[in-house]
Amino acid sequence: MYERETNRTHTIVIGGGQAGLTVGYYLKQRGIPFLILDAHQRVGDAWRNRWDSLRLFTPSRYSGLPGMPFPTRDGASPTKDEMADYLEAYAEAFDLPVLCGVQVDRLSKQGNTFLVYSGSRRWEAQNVVVAMTNYQVPSIPAFASDLEPSIHQLHSHNYRNPSQLKSGDVLVVGAGNSAADIAQEVSRSHRTWMSGKESGHIPWRVDTLAGRLIFSRIFRLVFHHVLTLDTPIGRKARPKMLHGAAPLVRVKPKDLIAAGVERVPRVAGVSAGKPLLDDGRTLAVKNVIWCTGYQPGFSWINIPIFDHHGLPNHERGVVPSVSGLYFVGLQFQYAMSSSTLLGVARDAEFIVNALVERAQTSRASGTEAELAIA
Repeated sequence: MYERETNRTHTIVIGGGQAGLTVGYYLKQRGIPFLILDAHQRVGDAWRNRWDSLRLFTPSRYSGLPGMPFPTRDGASPTKDEMADYLEAYAEAFDLPVLCGVQVDRLSKQGNTFLVYSGSRRWEAQNVVVAMTNYQVPSIPAFASDLEPSIHQLHSHNYRNPSQLKSGDVLVVGAGNSAADIAQEVSRSHRTWMSGKESGHIPWRVDTLAGRLIFSRIFRLVFHHVLTLDTPIGRKARPKMLHGAAPLVRVKPKDLIAAGVERVPRVAGVSAGKPLLDDGRTLAVKNVIWCTGYQPGFSWINIPIFDHHGLPNHERGVVPSVSGLYFVGLQFQYAMSSSTLLGVARDAEFIVNALVERAQTSRASGTEAELAIA
């Protein structure tokens, strides 16, 4: 047995991406002692480690977090590296206490105190904010292991550029935005199939001046204000949006056709070591890129708060059954925009206000335990 190093603070924020940093911004404004724990080596690495050509859908003027506008660049959409550098600069500008390289292994609660574990280290806190989205662990069908060993497989999470692929044909499995972006890119150097049912698409070009203006206004109106938990249409749409593919934003179906990408039905399984389609065909490909989404990845939380999908039961990010536990960054946490740069700020401010109100109530009733600031 080894002795754990124990630290104490008022609030622990788990996750140092845009959700965690925004929570930190509002906590600092309210004078709440806190610490942000992030598994990556640098702030922004969650963006740096995505595929090389990735860009945001929103123009730079709409891509900032509260208190610090994103550096404008002629209205163009930021690259993933620009976004990563902005997040790092944001943490520095507001002197947010981010501890990088800390992979949280376990979260539990003992009495009124949360226990956060990472290897030999332990933190105790009165509040915990889990600041991460609910797509953390790459999801690949079980039958993928039955494909011929000679077929090179990777998930979109690990895709960086076409140089990772073998010579020969490519099957991109999935029909969402990641699949469309990657299929269009690899089609320049490989014959490419894209498998899955079309999920619809935004009918205008978001990279034009008119498109940027239209998209930003429609996005704010529909995804941020209309499709919310407070509207009947939002509550009705939420289950489908949580478990279905979003419409294509930048790449259109006709772009895929122009690039030579062949659309094929859903991959149903494996036959003789090859991908088997719903229509009975098999594809003799050398590469398969799984753009098949993610699983929640909250198994390290040892507190019974989850539904049968592995998602936390919450009310706008507040866990009613566990006082002091909050979430920010979940898909459709409050609105369709919740997991985006625009929506995360509203959700973070709501959660910090709820946290402060709880602290004030506990202090007034004399039930708040005093924890030293780490």
